[in-house]
Amino acid sequence: MSDAKPSTILVIDDDAEIRYSLTRVLSSRHYRLQEAASGEQGIAMVKKEPPDLVFLDVRMGGMSGIETLQHIRAANPRQLVVLMTAFGTAQTAIEAMKYGAFDYIMKPFDPQKVLTLAENALKAHADLRAVRDQKPSINTEDYKEGIVGSAPVMQEVFKIIGQVTASDVTVMTTGESGTGKELVARSIWKHSHRSGKPFIAVNCAAIPDNLIESELFGHEKGSFTGATGQRLGKFELCDGGTIFLDEIGDMALATQTKILRVLQAGEIQRVGGTETIKVDVRVIAATNKDLEEMVKAKTFREDLYYRLNVVRIRMPPLRERAEDIPQIVDFCVQNLLKQRKARVGKVSPEAMAVLTKYRWPGNVRELENVIYRSAVIAQGDAILVKDLPAEIRGAVGEDGSVIASTLPAEPAAPAGAEVAAEPAAPAVPAYQALGSALDYVLAQLREADEPVLKRLEREMITRVMQAEGGDVLKAAKRLGLTKAALTKKLAESA
Repeated sequence: MSDAKPSTILVIDDDAEIRYSLTRVLSSRHYRLQEAASGEQGIAMVKKEPPDLVFLDVRMGGMSGIETLQHIRAANPRQLVVLMTAFGTAQTAIEAMKYGAFDYIMKPFDPQKVLTLAENALKAHADLRAVRDQKPSINTEDYKEGIVGSAPVMQEVFKIIGQVTASDVTVMTTGESGTGKELVARSIWKHSHRSGKPFIAVNCAAIPDNLIESELFGHEKGSFTGATGQRLGKFELCDGGTIFLDEIGDMALATQTKILRVLQAGEIQRVGGTETIKVDVRVIAATNKDLEEMVKAKTFREDLYYRLNVVRIRMPPLRERAEDIPQIVDFCVQNLLKQRKARVGKVSPEAMAVLTKYRWPGNVRELENVIYRSAVIAQGDAILVKDLPAEIRGAVGEDGSVIASTLPAEPAAPAGAEVAAEPAAPAVPAYQALGSALDYVLAQLREADEPVLKRLEREMITRVMQAEGGDVLKAAKRLGLTKAALTKKLAESA
């Protein structure tokens, strides 16, 4: 028998019947229930002894629910609050989440949903409490490069970076989008003798073909329509420093020829100019394309390829170094906290487990964006599973397995290869599809402790009431019931 202290739930509502019906539902799970008939009374109770969870009505006489929520959160920033409302408007939802509500629930209550919501909120409360004393796994000062990782494949990357910093050798970084190729380039520049001179990154894929030469090499006044004055290009501006040509595989052949000239002779010419200008620039290039195949296809110059590919650094995709994910997550969270972009400083073990198992097709960039998004919407001082995007949670099964859609796609067949087409799956008749859906629903409902039809009826009534904004008369017409009959059913389920 467990000696664990029961969780305390405070219900704040000026309607005694609502308080009674809600406490009756919650008492079935042996929670310790408290009641407050006003916002003022509820605030006083929270200040005296913070409960584990608060159910708070939005519309009350005197102090409103939103105002009460603000006072409660000011008194106890970690307090979990669920708002109750009969009006599911956009304003209600926005205001509720803006001021830190855990969630909100519509009236009339579905008892099962109330219990599920309470369980989820109390689990979140326990998770937040469990990570409260969690210490950072890394020191951000140890990762000033911005490249985080201790996996063997990353240690090899660090070694090569260290080896090439002492020279001006041209470097090619390859890898999938989002793996951190620019970070590698910046690290090489930072540790080289050129660190006192500029570092300029150019995304070749983002500049139209008709403008990229002007962007890289500059132009003279009148060289083309709109050229109202002389302009220095990136190579001139970067003289003595390092230029990073990202996505060089997207560069037009004509521009490739001029890049080759820079590498061979250290010379450029502005668009529309005749003067040869000497530049001393180290070139680091990056691509996520197969340049060898592009050379074969004559879409990338072979001589330029060999000039660029003196030293190659391959950035591994995140799925090849999953052991680095906790470090990267911790690094991101600490940086967000330092920059005051979020108040979250920790990640729960359950959330970290999901993040570690996800395949990350967008690599580190995708992971960083997910952490930023989750940290912003998290209501406590830690990221929980519920704070992760649905597509991340849904891609990892309850058993920890990875859903097939998150796995890397199979490589395309080479040009000219014959692939035997698999026969298309026969179309499923509508009645069979409906039968399968019903089988699934029944399988889920069998887990409940109440009769299937009763639960289905209650669920249908709840959905229709929500759709009609709580209007009993309209809902009754939609359901084919009289107003009196629906009112009776609502009272029975309360």
